[in-house]
Amino acid sequence: MDVDRIRACFPALDLGVAHFDGPGGSQVPRQVADAVAAAMTAGLGNRGTTTEAEARTERVVAEARAATGDLLGTDARGVVFGRSMTQLTFDMSRTLSRSWGPGDEVVVTRLDHDANIRPWVIAAERAGATVRWLGFDPATGELDDVAPLLTDRTRVVAVTAASNLLGTRPDVRRLADLAREAGALSYVDAVHLAPHAPVDRSALGADLVACSPYKFFGPHLGVLAGDPAFLETLHPDKLLPSTDVVPERFELGTLPHELLAGVTAAVDFMAGLEPGQGTRRERLVRSMTTAAQHEDGLLAHLVEGLREIDGVTLQGAPAHRTPTVLFTLAGHAPAGVARHLASEGVNAPAGHFYAIEASRHAGLGDTGGVRAGLAAYTTVEDVDRLVEAVAGLARA
Repeated sequence: MDVDRIRACFPALDLGVAHFDGPGGSQVPRQVADAVAAAMTAGLGNRGTTTEAEARTERVVAEARAATGDLLGTDARGVVFGRSMTQLTFDMSRTLSRSWGPGDEVVVTRLDHDANIRPWVIAAERAGATVRWLGFDPATGELDDVAPLLTDRTRVVAVTAASNLLGTRPDVRRLADLAREAGALSYVDAVHLAPHAPVDRSALGADLVACSPYKFFGPHLGVLAGDPAFLETLHPDKLLPSTDVVPERFELGTLPHELLAGVTAAVDFMAGLEPGQGTRRERLVRSMTTAAQHEDGLLAHLVEGLREIDGVTLQGAPAHRTPTVLFTLAGHAPAGVARHLASEGVNAPAGHFYAIEASRHAGLGDTGGVRAGLAAYTTVEDVDRLVEAVAGLARA
């Protein structure tokens, strides 16, 4: 992959900082910023067909749904936009839980970001349903077997496609298949997977999949996607005058049209990481596969470098993972390590990153560790800077 060509698209990288903070929000290429600005100044309006501005706005929304459908391998007619993945998950948990009652059960994992835990826990508590917790092995970061937790009263299994804390990529397809056999729905958090690998909702077996464009070079908003036929069976709270058409019935208020233009640009940018021909979906799969190879090579280099530093402990060792490393340094608080790295021009933040159940289950409490996340724009030189900065602190 031509990393220099890719890096040239990111104005923020001109500042000379090595960014390992992508899991919390990637840097943004010029193409995305230009698309947002162009939409804001092009003359948009409320959606409709009477004026040119209305028609232009309709196109912006339709193009964003089509692009996101290509990204997630799902029907564009089932793509819902919202303020954030968290907001969309809360909304969906409230909608689904209307039919729950005492004796019903939901399964959540201790590996997940709290955005795919707390909405389901709160909804279950309000409905009088039971929450069943799926744990993981703190040594490896691998999920336990979900099968013993499933019954004919299981209503939802909420699981991450990739842990934003440890990078673990569970066997989502197996979990989704087992959930379906039990008569339950699967809700998959793909926020941390979408920037690093091709996502295919059908291949994952997910009834609903969620992600956040600002993690894959786009603007700040959230996405929820499902089979439009399934979405037709759900009836969320909505305003009386607002349309009851799917997917719009799930979108509260006016969409941020300029940000949707940025989503389309971000997906197109990802599809062009590896130049080539084909449909956008084909180019996305090829580009993301190439990017994953690049990131996996850097991940191996990073892990090797950190392992050679006395006092560094790497958290978890999952068999399949995103290019994400969580570590601690003996004698130094994670926040202090992050401050030292920042002083060396390396952005690798510390904390539990809202995966608070995972941090506690791994024995790190609410303090967590230092997280280094790689991206398509990361270089070997970036990795070396991080390793050298940690080694310098360890020797001090």
